[in-house]
Amino acid sequence: MKLPNGVTGFYNAKHNKPPTIDGKQFKQQCFSIIKRNNGKVLEFIEPQFATNFLNVEVKVFNKHLHILLNEHYPFLAFASFVDFENIIFIDEPELSKQFSPFYKVLGMEELNEQLYIKEGTGKIIFKNDNELNSAELEQIAYWKPKSTGEVIFNFWD
Repeated sequence: MKLPNGVTGFYNAKHNKPPTIDGKQFKQQCFSIIKRNNGKVLEFIEPQFATNFLNVEVKVFNKHLHILLNEHYPFLAFASFVDFENIIFIDEPELSKQFSPFYKVLGMEELNEQLYIKEGTGKIIFKNDNELNSAELEQIAYWKPKSTGEVIFNFWD
């Protein structure tokens, strides 16, 4: 997966600022899709100071899960657990079909893909094609995420 400029929420110049997703539209789609599936939206969490994603906690199909949307790009994922130290990504095929006309739904395999390999030189060598800016690369060097999902959905401050 290609990681676009600003996906982490960090940038180094006003002209390099990433786009912003329409949170109101996402909220409406979540309520509509979850209700259509006889589910319930439990909580809608806007991006906070140290997060770069919207988090909608739902109960649907007799399961408790989270619908995550990157704040800057239309990348959507499902998770069974979300907290500062860990996000457990899951696949949710039925909801994926319903959200895919609006967002790029990322699956577990893609989200858990190893981000880089370290070699003896101490340099980070990305496995992923990317357009990350220097501010993002600094954050990656500091936080040391291991997977694509940890970059797209992060708790960095």
